[in-house]
Amino acid sequence: MSRELFLNFNFLKTLVKCERINLFPPPLTLKGGGGGRGRGYGNTMKTDQKRWDKRFGMKEFALGKEPNAFLKKHIHLLPKGKALDIAAGEGRNAVFMAEHGFDVDAADISEKGLKKAQALAREKGVRINTFLIDLDQYQIEKERYDLIANFYFLKRRLIARIKKGLKKGGKVIFETYLLEHRTLGTEGPKQAKYFLKPNELIRLFKNFRILFYREGIFREGGKRKAVASLIAEKR
Repeated sequence: MSRELFLNFNFLKTLVKCERINLFPPPLTLKGGGGGRGRGYGNTMKTDQKRWDKRFGMKEFALGKEPNAFLKKHIHLLPKGKALDIAAGEGRNAVFMAEHGFDVDAADISEKGLKKAQALAREKGVRINTFLIDLDQYQIEKERYDLIANFYFLKRRLIARIKKGLKKGGKVIFETYLLEHRTLGTEGPKQAKYFLKPNELIRLFKNFRILFYREGIFREGGKRKAVASLIAEKR
């Protein structure tokens, strides 16, 4: 079963909706980092770079050009301004946000992925800023961003940095796999530490105002996946 909570604050009007549903049948900027895991799946930055450069090195877009479905559906809830896309890959989400008026920084460990992100931005007629970094070492500038996006990348030590990097009133949009996903036999990381425990994501942002939260097994893009998804505002 899945659990979904939606809170939309509009002046003095408060809407609370709870559902239980079952859905079964510019140029590249190089900013170096030290060792450590970049996207959370390898032992060193060099190992991760090779892995993700190999995946993103093909002509086709490994994850397609369409944005994440959760981002696309809820873009209207997100504040315009300066945005950071963490583990941006080939840039599909960063470019989508730029198309909707955001000034976007896209950070990833894969140079080939970021080059494709720039190519996609040119194709769509928008601009994004790309940063080649080791996310283990990445220090987000304090109160720099109105929005930080984190999709399918779980590095718990980054949570405090995400909070620090948001302006007061800024929002985070976050989605990644639950432990339950391992039982579905589909794509995703292998090690348990790269999956969220039940209700972990909402607890990680318990000091934020939760605007939207769901977790469970959903069918999106023709595939079943167990995920937690959150939109929250820094108080």
